[in-house]
Amino acid sequence: MIIVFLGPPGTGKGTIVSELRKHIKIPAIATGDILRDAIEKETNIGKTAKEYVNSGKLVPDKHILRIVENRIKEDDCQKGFIFDGFPRTFNQAQGLDIVLHKLNKQINQVFYFETSYNTIINRLSARRVCLKCDAIYNLIYNPPDIVEKCDKCGGRLVQRDDDREGIIKKRFEVYEQETLPLVQYYQEKSILTKIDANNKNVKGVFQEFWERLAELELISNSGS
Repeated sequence: MIIVFLGPPGTGKGTIVSELRKHIKIPAIATGDILRDAIEKETNIGKTAKEYVNSGKLVPDKHILRIVENRIKEDDCQKGFIFDGFPRTFNQAQGLDIVLHKLNKQINQVFYFETSYNTIINRLSARRVCLKCDAIYNLIYNPPDIVEKCDKCGGRLVQRDDDREGIIKKRFEVYEQETLPLVQYYQEKSILTKIDANNKNVKGVFQEFWERLAELELISNSGS
């Protein structure tokens, strides 16, 4: 099973991925993570990518796609994987199709988590992250037992700089310009499923997502 998660920042995609992996043992692929991994391991493509990162430039799509290709060739991806927030642009989507075709693979379904701007503002402005263990909380949907204190390790909870309203607005605008065209692209390929992520907690969003997986026969009704 190969699935893609699309949606603006603040839709809870990462949390849904974590919940899904409790039920289905396939890896999640986020380009930021595998890019950092390639740089840390000093692979050939990682060294090339590092030059762009160190100079403050975006890593070109051709290098991102090579890193993605190397990752999905690994043994743990042979039964499937989840793309979390990738592809981000139309060019990346086309490039990914070429990579998957070369490997005799194809995307089974793309899930688009629809979320309004106001919902995103409310969620992200209420998000808190533990300074010690990186655990994530939401003061509305998933509050800690003690204010500003992590339930897991007791570390201090803080608001990330990019969770402030001005930055959220810019991220949302970039998303609308670059990623929204992918919705139409995958819709035309008849592999897009929309999930309403407005005014729901993560449990409610996951429940709808899980039901759609069963309807599409990507899992059995028993969840296996």
